[in-house]
Amino acid sequence: MAVRLLNYEVADLCLGKPPLRSLSASASLASALSALKSSDDGCISVWSCLHSAGECRCIGKVSMVDVICFLSKDDNLSSPSTALKSPVSALLPKLPGLVCHVEPSSSLLEAIDLILGGAQNLVVPIKTNSRRKQQKSSNSSTSHNGREFCWLTQEDVIRFLLSSIGLFSPIPSMSINALGLITTEFLSVEYHSPASSAVAAISQSLTGQTSVAVVDDYGILIGEISPFTLACCDETVAAAIRTLSAGDLMAYIDCGGPPEDLVRVVEARLKEKNLEGVLDEFTICSSGTPSNSSSSSSDDDSSSVNTPLRRSGRYNRSGSYSARMVRRAEAIVCHSGSSLVAVMIQAIAHRVNYVWVIEEDCSLAGIVTFSNMLKVFRQHLHSLA
Repeated sequence: MAVRLLNYEVADLCLGKPPLRSLSASASLASALSALKSSDDGCISVWSCLHSAGECRCIGKVSMVDVICFLSKDDNLSSPSTALKSPVSALLPKLPGLVCHVEPSSSLLEAIDLILGGAQNLVVPIKTNSRRKQQKSSNSSTSHNGREFCWLTQEDVIRFLLSSIGLFSPIPSMSINALGLITTEFLSVEYHSPASSAVAAISQSLTGQTSVAVVDDYGILIGEISPFTLACCDETVAAAIRTLSAGDLMAYIDCGGPPEDLVRVVEARLKEKNLEGVLDEFTICSSGTPSNSSSSSSDDDSSSVNTPLRRSGRYNRSGSYSARMVRRAEAIVCHSGSSLVAVMIQAIAHRVNYVWVIEEDCSLAGIVTFSNMLKVFRQHLHSLA
């Protein structure tokens, strides 16, 4: 019976989770950018620590999307190197409760309730033996007062529930429409509108863990501008956001590198806006040194950081694009008659927290999110509590 799920604790979902990499809230955006580029995760946790009092709290997280949206502002785009001197705390959303500390002994229901209450990430202490603690205590990027932490997300909980999906029968086989999971209020932008007009929506979609739909004049879904895709890019995309249309931005961020014709368009429009120095600024900011510096460890490393606009995307040390990080701008879709379990599998397979719902003519009908799915499962579990 599904009642056995009530006995699971948060610790059961943390097995094998890597420790969080962290930054101080007083660190610069440049430090955050460097940490993000060297991290396998899509975001870095931000901490406020009073070591003298033994108090350390995770107060938020930052991603490449936060950096890109910050740099795409007019004042910051004109001088990226100056903008990157700002404290990382400038990127943190003003909404409280997006990150929440919980104990490993907290129940699965408590975790779901916190997520439904608005928490994006649950920060959980990692249980380690004394030998591991000694090995890790010297790692300042992951250790806080001798403790390490991991975090849980909506996706982690959904994956866990999917592993026991049969216990919720017949709910998984019901359609998302019958379950009332389709939300008709969503973020969207028209294909030919300036990409800069979508910056606020991109930031909002990052907070809501959804995406921005790109539609034509008839409401047909063309694609999306997804935070998950932008997180695979680098900071130079800010220049493309300020100069391209929403439709062209999709092509620019799609699959590991912008087309050369769009690169030339961005360069030309930067000149029209009297922002000729932006490309040089981005080169210096990305490499940490001037482009003619000989401090690079290899030719491959040098080429991957000294031409950032032409190589927008996340690259590994060899200079080749990391297939693991690739995300396409093509939207993931389903229909109102799709079953809940099918949509869950679809979202998890594509590493997204949502699936767009379209009509037979491809017009956009709404969106289904992990949050809405969790509400259905929570109602079922609540009846057993």
